[in-house]
Amino acid sequence: MCFALYATSLAMTKLYKPLLAPLGLTYPQYLVMLVLWERDDHTVHELGELLQLDSGTLTPLLKRMESAGLVSRQRDAADERRVRILLTPDGSALRERAGSVPDAIFCQADMAMEDMAALRAQLHALRTRLQG
Repeated sequence: MCFALYATSLAMTKLYKPLLAPLGLTYPQYLVMLVLWERDDHTVHELGELLQLDSGTLTPLLKRMESAGLVSRQRDAADERRVRILLTPDGSALRERAGSVPDAIFCQADMAMEDMAALRAQLHALRTRLQG
């Protein structure tokens, strides 16, 4: 089972690569953008929890995204220790260009929507059990 999960994860990431390259995004950057497109303005900590990424992975990723003009990093006015991540106008505009990515993945997976939703639920449940 572990190898099947690992190999499937690699295959999915490989499938995303040519779809995200024209957008200038890596897969982890795309995940950050999906969270921000859903609701802008998260702390680094919140993003880490939502994406299951530690700050050592997330911080350099966010710095590259800021350099690319997609997000801005701002100190929280209420607590200087927290850094807030906000979409820039370019980051917001990228949402429209990325709109075809989920459909392309769905078509390639060639699964019924119900089956994909069930698999997703099973994977989330497995992750929860494994994390204790």
